[in-house]
Amino acid sequence: MEDVQAIGASIRRARREAGITQGTLADLVGTSSRTIHAIETGTGNPSLGTVAAAANAVGLHLRAADD
Repeated sequence: MEDVQAIGASIRRARREAGITQGTLADLVGTSSRTIHAIETGTGNPSLGTVAAAANAVGLHLRAADD
């Protein structure tokens, strides 16, 4: 659970640094603001693909824990 929250916090930080809203990020990813909120807070159950798309949209890239 800590990893999920850490990823969400990183996405939130990068989104804010980019100066975009959750709504704008949602539009870029093709999802809802509610889903972006869930990703950023580590709640809900968004798909890994959606989390990766959100990360990529703000310039982050996810990697496997074994890397």
